[in-house]
Amino acid sequence: MRLVGTGALALLAGSAVAVAIAAYPGLDRADAAPEATRVAGGLKPVADFAKIANKNERAVALFEEAGKVLQSPRCMNCHPAGDRPTQTDRMTPHQPMVVRGEAGVGAPGGLACTTCHHEANFDAARVPGNPKWQLAPIEMAWQGRSLGQICTQIKDPKLNGGKTMAQLVHHMAEDELVGWGWNPGGGRTPAPGTQKQFGELIKAWADAGAACPKG
Repeated sequence: MRLVGTGALALLAGSAVAVAIAAYPGLDRADAAPEATRVAGGLKPVADFAKIANKNERAVALFEEAGKVLQSPRCMNCHPAGDRPTQTDRMTPHQPMVVRGEAGVGAPGGLACTTCHHEANFDAARVPGNPKWQLAPIEMAWQGRSLGQICTQIKDPKLNGGKTMAQLVHHMAEDELVGWGWNPGGGRTPAPGTQKQFGELIKAWADAGAACPKG
């Protein structure tokens, strides 16, 4: 059996990225403006919600603020309702054609996520990357759902990977793949605010009883 050297492997990996870009010349064209000129907006600090005396109303207001992140393209693109991810701020179907597969990393024998998406963003080709790159489980599909539905969904251990509320808060505030949303590279619009601010909002929402918006 002939072994392929590391240089050849790197060449093959680069070729795979090139093929992906060639298959869709407009890759992330919607996000092509320099990052410095793209403003996602901020998040209100938790302290701004202290004046809301009713605990449930405060929780809803906190989650609605955190929802600016949850419903941003940086999160929504990886939480599709079907088997195909979306991309760019316009949330267009992923090109080249890929599907989630059973584990959310691509179909067996097909184009795996890691064929093009490596451990870090490859800005020269505008291909995003992260060591954990994959689709969210279908149970965590957010596209086409209201913020209230997303809220109910992420609280349910049957739909959130068995996470307790404390684990959910930690995931939102600390997970590196979640954190990619604020460091998307390639001129993409980052998620609003910072991951720290987002985590603080989610924790305050949980501490206030985790009530969900209606609808």
